[in-house]
Amino acid sequence: MNAVLQPPSTLRAPLVSALIVNFIWINLSEVFRYFALIMPMMRDAFPMIPDVAPMNFAVFLIWGLWDTILVATATIIPWLALATFGGTVKTAVLAGTGVWIGVFGILWLGLFNMNLATPTIVLTALPLAWLEMTVAALVVWWFCNRPTAVTP
Repeated sequence: MNAVLQPPSTLRAPLVSALIVNFIWINLSEVFRYFALIMPMMRDAFPMIPDVAPMNFAVFLIWGLWDTILVATATIIPWLALATFGGTVKTAVLAGTGVWIGVFGILWLGLFNMNLATPTIVLTALPLAWLEMTVAALVVWWFCNRPTAVTP
């Protein structure tokens, strides 16, 4: 039986497992994307802005809050979509794409609209963010579709 269709008492394990794996995945992905690509691109594009794309304790704390909200959103919304629309890969990919548009599409469109991101930065960040959100949704799908242990 699909985990999202099981009684509420058995729902906790797949959701908690997906949250843990997505916490690791999303944090690794965000750190890589930021340090390897976005931070250097922002600094190259906006040298006139003092301390653009900083990494200090205050930014680290805000980034921690951002990642926590992102992990919850990238896990719970696909989980709900899988429960509502069926536990298929297609549903997971569509849910991940929806989270991507709702979070990163709006973020980067707003930054671009305010001249705080270049087309190159946007065209680099968005596909990588889509991959991140789609993998997160597929993690949820995987945990929700794993066979549950049967006790004799």
